[in-house]
Amino acid sequence: MPVYLDHAATTPILPEALAAFTDALATVGNPSSIHSAGQRAKMLLEDGRARVAASLDAEPVEVVFTSGGTESVNLAVKGLFWARQVDHPRPRIVVAAGEHHATVDTVDWLERHDGAVVDVVPLDAQGHLDLDGLEARLAAASDVALVTFLWANNEVGTIQPVARIVELAHAAGVPVHADAVAAYGQVPVSFRDSGLDAMSVSAHKIGGPVGIGALVLGRRATVEPLIHGGGQQRQVRSGTQDAPAAIAFGVAAATPHADVQALRDRLVAGVLDAVPSAVLRGDPVDRLPGNAHFTFPGCEGDSLLFLLDAAGVAVSTGSACQAGVPEASHVLLAMGLSEDEARGALRVTLGHTSTDADVDAFLAALPDAVARASVAGMASREPLLGR
Repeated sequence: MPVYLDHAATTPILPEALAAFTDALATVGNPSSIHSAGQRAKMLLEDGRARVAASLDAEPVEVVFTSGGTESVNLAVKGLFWARQVDHPRPRIVVAAGEHHATVDTVDWLERHDGAVVDVVPLDAQGHLDLDGLEARLAAASDVALVTFLWANNEVGTIQPVARIVELAHAAGVPVHADAVAAYGQVPVSFRDSGLDAMSVSAHKIGGPVGIGALVLGRRATVEPLIHGGGQQRQVRSGTQDAPAAIAFGVAAATPHADVQALRDRLVAGVLDAVPSAVLRGDPVDRLPGNAHFTFPGCEGDSLLFLLDAAGVAVSTGSACQAGVPEASHVLLAMGLSEDEARGALRVTLGHTSTDADVDAFLAALPDAVARASVAGMASREPLLGR
């Protein structure tokens, strides 16, 4: 059976969540219907909402179910941006460098189609947001619609100083959204204590089903909806709500999550011992407990991924190959790495099914994969030709 060490991409559904999901699929009724069948479905839906809210230290009314993290981010960023244009123009979006593409592509769309002005706050060498840079941008502009950032970076795992970011933005009268998809289930996430106006999470990152997430939206926050027609959730998101997915999400949210930090630390030590040239990226301490992100000099990250996959170990890479052109991770570039350094990235992430045997298998396969990837060298940056 393959060794799965890519839990940041998606983690296997928890047995308890799967059981709740399959049992609820037999429930007939639209949660918006007032007859008894509809009310039974609504009870499942609201049970799930309450459990998700409790896991995030939020009120149930603040939990708006969506189709996943990407929709949640889109609803938050676009919705806050549009709502802030009502009384007078505020075209500026302050965004951290190295964000997930759910945010990067959303602000790019707003820039191209709605006249947004995107102001990017740099990261330091460990992936921390430049707080002085953020404060300076907020002080210099009176037209900021919102601030948006990752609670914890999905690639290198660095955790941001959430409370301080919110404090700076609110002092300037600016609402704040955090993409907490990577952080949720890994570290304590309290919406109440954070002071955030909006926060995005996703079920399949914590052992729930794919296809449901949530935007946690404070009672005083205002967003323009993306989807119209029914106004089922505070007029913020319309559409028939998925009660089976909601209760499964809630069960996953209420299930205690595995403590994998000691296992992650053993993996990191093993990598640095087996491959001394490897470099751990991200904050070495203030990082997600299941995240280990390395660069391997002289190696192509994609080569390492394929070689490890052939050895029965599934991991991830911080690079992507689009249209035959190897591309470096925009996160690592934002942290100041060169393109060649960034292209040698490998992300290993642990979750509730991870074991010592999984780490042993990865460490056993890694030296040969690095040796072979080093011989292969770096891929050409020219587009591949052919049919």
